[in-house]
Amino acid sequence: MTDKRIYAFGAGKADGNTGMKQLLGGKGANLAEMAGLGLPVPPGFTITTETCRAYHDAGKEMPAGLMSEIRKAVAVVEKHLKRKFGQGLLFSVRSGAAASMPGMMDTVLNLGLNDATVETLATETGSARFAYDSYRRFITMFGDVVAGVSRKFFDAELDAAKKRTRAKLDSDVSAEELKKVVGLLKEVYRRETGEEFPQDPWLQLERSILAVFESWNNDRAIEYRRIHRIRGLLGTAVNVQAMVFGNLNDNSATGVAFTRDPATGANEFFCDVLFNAQGEDVVAGLRTPDDFEAFHERMPKLADELLEIRSSLERHYRDMQDMEFTIEDGKLYILQTRNGKRSARAALRIAISMVEEELLTREEAIVKIDAGSLNQLLHPTFDPKANVQVIATGIPASPGAAKGKVVFTPEAAELMAHKGETVILVREETSPEDIKGMAASQGILTARGGRTSHAAVVARQMGKTCVAGCGELAIDEHERVFRAGNIVVREGQYISLNGSTGEVMLGDVPTVPPELSGDFETIMAWSDEFRRLGVRANADTPVDANKAREFGAEGIGLCRTEHMFFDATRINRMREMILARSLEQKQAALAKLLPMQREDFVGLFRAMDGMPVTIRLLDPPLHEFLPQDSAIQQVIADELEVPVRVVQESVEALHEVNPMLGLRGCRLGLTQPLIYDMQVQAIIEAVRDAERGGAKVEAEIMIPLVGTVDELRPLRRRIEAQVERFNLEKQAKVKVKIGTMIEVPRAALTADKVAEEADFFSFGTNDLTQMTLGVSRDDAEKGFLIEYVIRGIFPTDPFATIDAEGVGKLVEMGIQLGRKTRKDLKVGICGEHGGDPESIEFCHNAGLDYVSCSPYRVPIARLAAAQAAIKAAR
Repeated sequence: MTDKRIYAFGAGKADGNTGMKQLLGGKGANLAEMAGLGLPVPPGFTITTETCRAYHDAGKEMPAGLMSEIRKAVAVVEKHLKRKFGQGLLFSVRSGAAASMPGMMDTVLNLGLNDATVETLATETGSARFAYDSYRRFITMFGDVVAGVSRKFFDAELDAAKKRTRAKLDSDVSAEELKKVVGLLKEVYRRETGEEFPQDPWLQLERSILAVFESWNNDRAIEYRRIHRIRGLLGTAVNVQAMVFGNLNDNSATGVAFTRDPATGANEFFCDVLFNAQGEDVVAGLRTPDDFEAFHERMPKLADELLEIRSSLERHYRDMQDMEFTIEDGKLYILQTRNGKRSARAALRIAISMVEEELLTREEAIVKIDAGSLNQLLHPTFDPKANVQVIATGIPASPGAAKGKVVFTPEAAELMAHKGETVILVREETSPEDIKGMAASQGILTARGGRTSHAAVVARQMGKTCVAGCGELAIDEHERVFRAGNIVVREGQYISLNGSTGEVMLGDVPTVPPELSGDFETIMAWSDEFRRLGVRANADTPVDANKAREFGAEGIGLCRTEHMFFDATRINRMREMILARSLEQKQAALAKLLPMQREDFVGLFRAMDGMPVTIRLLDPPLHEFLPQDSAIQQVIADELEVPVRVVQESVEALHEVNPMLGLRGCRLGLTQPLIYDMQVQAIIEAVRDAERGGAKVEAEIMIPLVGTVDELRPLRRRIEAQVERFNLEKQAKVKVKIGTMIEVPRAALTADKVAEEADFFSFGTNDLTQMTLGVSRDDAEKGFLIEYVIRGIFPTDPFATIDAEGVGKLVEMGIQLGRKTRKDLKVGICGEHGGDPESIEFCHNAGLDYVSCSPYRVPIARLAAAQAAIKAAR
């Protein structure tokens, strides 16, 4: 920790610079940088993020001696401006963390005004209206931010004044009326706080600084950091800066500008300006702003000066900038600059343009793009100009923009889709039984579950939009209705789902189709040039495989064979095998499944012609194929022509207290080998058939849930014998690789032994995370997980981003031990983490060969893998 707590800026010099964001926050570091560049920045000072941390560590006590240091810093500003604080000099007090968190923390403007100084300000400026407008703004912001009084009480008084005087805009309210409003606002403050509005400017300043420190841990700031995975920061800095006034007169203005269009990335100055207004008016949208053309027409010299600053800042920061500026009586001031937020489309265009303009190298351009934002390009998005009514918000589990008529059962979804209707399937939660209805739906909305629930995983796999865990919903499937607060939505009504924000909207919101432009292809080509990691896809059908190849996948890293059995035309064949009472009956049922599996595998091999296809043998426990509902059990018994008691007895016999750790994966293959025999036979025959058809096949058989080499060894021997027997009998030359999924901690700890029998490893980090942390991914998000993230117990959701310290160590150990035994051991990852940019960086650094993810995350993985390689090279 540094001893220096306050850093000054202004008058063409500064104590800090842009490289000190961790200490000064983004805003403070950039103010210092701009001041050092000689740009017109109002003078002030920044209180460090370390001081914020010290405040919270000390039980929210003002750090000893800080106010004395602040008084000295104020004196420097007073000397520069030749004005005294509280006697003509006013301040703004703003937050500013190292990571940009727009709107999440607090700001106070016009600080230093009181009943005496407002009159002084009116006299000095010759405008009583300006003085009292500034005072009423200060009382409102101080009351809201510092005293915790709801802003609506203050706004109600201004609205009443506008109504009395028939004023359309705030700026139409007269000085005389504003003076009355100020008196009423002070009465509101007294009524709500039990104290008079503070008149001492130094007390105002002290309380405002503490309020900004406090805002670091307000609910919206905590949630923002959680959503955007911002962690490791000390706190917020506090920027105390001399006020300049855009609301002084008609020769004054305030505005926000982007050095390029943040929506398209076009190299065009993007500017909103309000004349005779303060910055909060632009942000709040109280008035419709003018554009740069209108600004240039009204103030041409100042507009040209702003254009010069635009070019200077963009060349200096080598990135698109988001600037805030104020014009006070004909003089331009820059109040802030930061790297501007942008759409994915704009990010690609800006990156390419800046390379063409020789502002950036290709490597630098690649690293500046937010890989996760590519989701916006790969799925339909809602028209940003549309008016929407948000009725609930859940977990954004699968991106995209979906709209359709509400249905409550998969059967209804399938029926309505068959009639040409677009539908949204609304369920408490989904199960494998719902797969066909999910496939028929445009989107899925569930009241329970999280990002790794069945609904979420299947939706991402299908490229469907999904909002999960929407606890605000009260679903009545019997009445075919759900309620969200006071809103009642019945089956057949239209709703729209935003899978990127989790918003549930009433009605048919218009969408914009994805446009994979030439910029997208260019960035993907650059990414492939720099990355080391291979990128495969999790795909179970030829449709998925073709989509994955379209997005640049280099093979299939995970084919989940169980998903093939859930098709309505096949699931009863699987149930028939489970319910069989004799070996002959089991063999007969499996014989019906074999050609179905073979056909699927042939389709995958053809789609991935020449690329590896990793097929995981059956993993889930058998009870998942049998219904728990007694009515459905009766239907199945009738369809299979068996007594219902046979179904009920099987359900009871297969019941497990903890099925995740029960009879599944390789344990199932060892105890009921006929199932794996059928699947291996289907793979062998599919290799032969696909190769006969001209496809190049690289088949990999993956055995799941291995915990010891003594499980893997007999299964490998059985598969090798089956392949050898087939080649002898059919005079074929089928070759397959045999590997395992590392998802049990013991397998990672004994990977040197496991590698003796494995051609490859694929880390299944979903289950590996559950078993390592002792946390159920299906239950955690509706229980304690979010609380853990908020409190910093988990730095982020371990099912979204790999737990590098815990699970990651097992992965690294598994790689090192495995390659100690087998130097050429190929290692990949196929859990949910395979499409997460932060996890992909870990995979690169850990030495994995490839990642595997949903087809719709393949471009994200390609870009993230390039970014990881570039960062590692640096």
